[in-house]
Amino acid sequence: QVHLVESGGGLVQAGGSLRLSCAASGRTFSNLVSGWFRQAPGKERELVAAIGWSATTTYVLNSVKGRFTISRDNAKNTMYLQMNSLEPEDTAIYYCAAHTSIPLPYNTWKPDYWGQGTQVTVFS
Repeated sequence: QVHLVESGGGLVQAGGSLRLSCAASGRTFSNLVSGWFRQAPGKERELVAAIGWSATTTYVLNSVKGRFTISRDNAKNTMYLQMNSLEPEDTAIYYCAAHTSIPLPYNTWKPDYWGQGTQVTVFS
């Protein structure tokens, strides 16, 4: 079992930055693929970015490429999402997730482990 806790969300003006963190406990986090999902009001949950156990970025959503960076520190059992040049369209609840593997296509990924979510609100 893996327990995931997100932090770092908040209210930010368009063009600003936020850094989300996901702290893991329980099962060895370094053996898992992990990622960030988001769900905006009235929309389906979507995969934003995913990263392999070796800290190699596996996937980044096209609409956030060049603005968001996913990373992880296995020694700290923590994953991050650095979000720059935020846009109002990035407003959503952001969830971290983890699983033993990730399928192709990546947007079909259904991880076993989820955090409770953190709200990100971008205003113009």
